[in-house]
Amino acid sequence: MTSATDLPFRRCVGILLFNGSGKVWIGRRIAKWDTGGSQKMWQMPQGGIDKGETPVEAAMRELQEEIGTNHAELIGEYPDWLNYDLPKEVLGSALGGKYRGQTQKWFAMRFLGADDQIDISGANGHAVEFDQWRWGDINELIDLVVSFKRPVYTRVVAHFKPLASTITS
Repeated sequence: MTSATDLPFRRCVGILLFNGSGKVWIGRRIAKWDTGGSQKMWQMPQGGIDKGETPVEAAMRELQEEIGTNHAELIGEYPDWLNYDLPKEVLGSALGGKYRGQTQKWFAMRFLGADDQIDISGANGHAVEFDQWRWGDINELIDLVVSFKRPVYTRVVAHFKPLASTITS
């Protein structure tokens, strides 16, 4: 039997997207696997890096696929890759059963569009990832995310929090 430590991490990106008021985009993820019923399922956009893609290219593509727009500019990058392990109850089913978790490169971006340009309905031809979204305070992110992602979000929020007060339209 393969153990979690025998599986690789999936390479992906995460995006902390600020609006002109310094609020961050938060989406309620549609559950793809059982997280025990009481897990919170809010998160920022994230997704895999395709072959031949740079992390920044993947981040822009993921914004387009997940929230229907890539009207954003890069304003910061977390210096390291951050890892999280999947909970043991979803190993073998989550992420196609091929990964123990994800290693993520995180970016901060400023949203340059209007709220009505955000479309999570899948009308852009991609799978629907979220059923709700809103702009929120960066300080609430850690409490909203599933527990196994919380250590990564804690580091991302601490690193990018100073940007929240510097962003104005």
